[in-house]
Amino acid sequence: MGGIGACWPVIDSHLHLWTLDSFVTGGVRPYGWLGPQHGALFRSFGEDEANETLDAAGVRGAVLVQADDTVADTESMLAVASRNPWVFGVVGWIRLDAPAEADEQLHRFTAHPVFKGVRHLVHDDPRGDFLDLPAVRDSLALVAQRGLTVDIPDAFPRHLGGAVRLARGMPELTVVLDHLGKPPLTDRLAMEAWSADFRALGREPNSVAKLSGLHLPGVEYAPEALRPLFESALEAFGPERLMIGGDWPVSTLGAPYGRTLDVLLELVSSLSPSEQDAVLEETAIRTYGLAVTPLAEG
Repeated sequence: MGGIGACWPVIDSHLHLWTLDSFVTGGVRPYGWLGPQHGALFRSFGEDEANETLDAAGVRGAVLVQADDTVADTESMLAVASRNPWVFGVVGWIRLDAPAEADEQLHRFTAHPVFKGVRHLVHDDPRGDFLDLPAVRDSLALVAQRGLTVDIPDAFPRHLGGAVRLARGMPELTVVLDHLGKPPLTDRLAMEAWSADFRALGREPNSVAKLSGLHLPGVEYAPEALRPLFESALEAFGPERLMIGGDWPVSTLGAPYGRTLDVLLELVSSLSPSEQDAVLEETAIRTYGLAVTPLAEG
């Protein structure tokens, strides 16, 4: 791997696993968003392949993030974590729109110390006001009480404003914006709307953003093309509230994992050493409460 990975430690804050034939609930195939139209992504990606991929890139460990709104997906990730010390944390799914059920699931999942946060595929949910629903807010209050986080995927255009309202209305909850909210980089007017909400979220001190999932339509995946987004993220959040994520294996549709990481590392290399440490591992450790010692302090 090129870039600075050989000199600075890296924790990948955003990695997925799935086994398409592992379970069926009520006759419904899991990961319903994934199909033959996704080409090489439409297969199982397991723990051994993930471990080999991270090891080849010099990444010391990762946070597993849910890819299906099912308990089975969360249980599968927790089982992987129990077998693999490179799994530093798990962001799973609970039924946020049913607080009593969410409470029971949180009680069960937090028995695993590696369970660090929750996520719901809001971009696939037909409810555009999902993050504002009273039941969801009640469940997220339970999440916050347990010191857990909430990740919000693919927030723009429907949910980035909701993420701002959530962070502002629940200062006790850490709100993690995945993939910088999926900025519409090729659409000037849409970018103005994204930028306004993105900056507003950055003003909330309980918000964090991930430099991940930036294989954007119509945009070359290269440091020069992504630098304006990186600079916007630095301005809005600062390096102490940014963390790096490879979004493997979804990112393989755009580039091999090594290339995905190298582009991010080249962007981060413009920062001071202490700022690099923050983006590459310290923000993830602090945000998710990972039981990992920053190598920069070793």
